[in-house]
Amino acid sequence: MKKLAKQISEKDNVATCVADLKKGETVTVRLHGQESQYVAAEDIPFGHKIALEQINAGDSIVKYGTVIGEASQQIMKGEWVHRHNCLDTYEVK
Repeated sequence: MKKLAKQISEKDNVATCVADLKKGETVTVRLHGQESQYVAAEDIPFGHKIALEQINAGDSIVKYGTVIGEASQQIMKGEWVHRHNCLDTYEVK
Protein backbone atom coordinates (compact mmCIF):
# COMPACT_ATOMS: atom_id res chain seq x y z
CA MET A 1 0.00 0.00 0.00
CA LYS A 2 1.35 3.44 -0.98
CA LYS A 3 2.11 5.73 2.00
CA LEU A 4 1.09 9.35 1.43
CA ALA A 5 1.87 12.81 2.81
CA LYS A 6 0.20 16.10 1.95
CA GLN A 7 2.09 19.25 1.04
CA ILE A 8 -0.24 22.27 1.15
CA SER A 9 1.86 24.97 -0.57
CA GLU A 10 4.85 25.02 -2.89
CA LYS A 11 6.53 27.18 -0.20
CA ASP A 12 6.29 24.37 2.39
CA ASN A 13 9.46 22.61 3.53
CA VAL A 14 7.43 19.96 5.41
CA ALA A 15 4.50 17.68 4.54
CA THR A 16 1.94 16.02 6.80
CA CYS A 17 1.97 12.21 6.87
CA VAL A 18 -1.46 10.60 6.46
CA ALA A 19 -0.20 7.21 7.65
CA ASP A 20 2.36 5.99 10.17
CA LEU A 21 5.80 5.73 8.54
CA LYS A 22 8.57 3.39 9.54
CA LYS A 23 12.22 4.26 9.04
CA GLY A 24 13.24 3.42 5.46
CA GLU A 25 9.71 3.46 4.04
CA THR A 26 8.99 5.53 0.96
CA VAL A 27 6.28 8.16 1.22
CA THR A 28 4.62 9.86 -1.73
CA VAL A 29 4.05 13.59 -1.29
CA ARG A 30 1.31 15.16 -3.35
CA LEU A 31 1.05 18.82 -4.34
CA HIS A 32 -1.25 20.17 -7.06
CA GLY A 33 -1.54 16.77 -8.75
CA GLN A 34 2.22 16.19 -8.79
CA GLU A 35 3.89 13.43 -6.76
CA SER A 36 7.39 13.21 -5.29
CA GLN A 37 8.92 10.37 -3.26
CA TYR A 38 10.85 10.70 0.00
CA VAL A 39 12.36 8.11 2.32
CA ALA A 40 11.55 8.35 6.02
CA ALA A 41 14.82 8.74 7.94
CA GLU A 42 13.07 7.62 11.14
CA ASP A 43 9.64 6.51 12.32
CA ILE A 44 7.06 9.30 11.83
CA PRO A 45 3.57 9.03 13.33
CA PHE A 46 0.33 9.69 11.44
CA GLY A 47 -0.48 13.42 11.34
CA HIS A 48 3.11 14.51 11.95
CA LYS A 49 5.49 16.28 9.59
CA ILE A 50 8.31 15.00 7.38
CA ALA A 51 11.08 17.36 6.20
CA LEU A 52 11.07 17.80 2.42
CA GLU A 53 14.56 19.31 2.39
CA GLN A 54 17.44 19.94 4.76
CA ILE A 55 16.46 22.60 7.30
CA ASN A 56 19.29 24.19 9.25
CA ALA A 57 19.13 25.30 12.89
CA GLY A 58 17.43 28.69 13.00
CA ASP A 59 15.66 28.22 9.65
CA SER A 60 11.90 28.62 9.41
CA ILE A 61 9.58 25.62 9.34
CA VAL A 62 6.98 26.39 6.65
CA LYS A 63 3.57 24.69 6.42
CA TYR A 64 0.40 26.06 4.77
CA GLY A 65 2.74 28.51 3.02
CA THR A 66 3.47 30.29 6.30
CA VAL A 67 6.07 30.01 9.06
CA ILE A 68 4.88 27.74 11.87
CA GLY A 69 8.13 27.50 13.80
CA GLU A 70 11.92 27.49 13.76
CA ALA A 71 14.32 24.57 13.61
CA SER A 72 16.12 24.18 16.95
CA GLN A 73 18.73 21.93 15.29
CA GLN A 74 19.61 20.71 11.82
CA ILE A 75 16.83 18.59 10.33
CA MET A 76 17.73 16.37 7.41
CA LYS A 77 15.46 15.58 4.47
CA GLY A 78 13.13 12.73 5.47
CA GLU A 79 13.33 13.35 9.22
CA TRP A 80 10.43 13.80 11.60
CA VAL A 81 9.69 17.47 12.36
CA HIS A 82 8.10 17.94 15.79
CA ARG A 83 8.70 19.48 19.22
CA HIS A 84 12.09 17.78 19.66
CA ASN A 85 13.58 19.82 16.78
CA CYS A 86 11.10 22.67 16.15
CA LEU A 87 10.50 25.73 18.30
CA ASP A 88 7.13 27.49 18.42
CA THR A 89 7.65 31.08 17.25
CA TYR A 90 4.00 32.08 17.51
CA GLU A 91 3.50 35.30 19.45
CA VAL A 92 0.15 36.45 20.78
CA LYS A 93 -0.27 40.18 20.25
